[in-house]
Formats: sequence, structure tokens, C-alpha cells
Amino acid sequence: MEMTRGKQKIEAQKKNAEKNQKSKGSQFEARAVALKITCSICKVQLANQNQLGDHYSSKHPKEKPPNDSS
Repeated sequence: MEMTRGKQKIEAQKKNAEKNQKSKGSQFEARAVALKITCSICKVQLANQNQLGDHYSSKHPKEKPPNDSS
């Protein structure tokens, strides 16, 4: 690996800082995109229909989970 000096070093540091900052995103935004299904009883958000079925069986055992079309 070559050693960089002066201006090259500063430019490389700036470039790396920008690269690292762009890759970081809001976890809230990523979570909102991933969680698309909502429980109609307790309003918890789930990622898919299988999780919804598991949620109903453990949290609302007396209730029937909604159909896949909803």
C-alpha cells in the first residue's frame, strides 16, 4: 500500500468520510419500508403474513387472523 501525503491524504479522508456517511440511513425509514402488515387489534406492524399468523396465535388466541387478501 502506498503512502499518500499532503493534499492526497486530505482528499482521501474526505472521500472516505462522504462514503461512510452516505451508507448510513435512518433505521426508522428502513423499518417503515419493511413492516407492511398491521395487526387490526393491537396495531403492531409485521413484515409478512406468516408473522401475522404467529402473532395472532400467541397474542390473540381467541381471535381469527384476517385472510391473506387484507
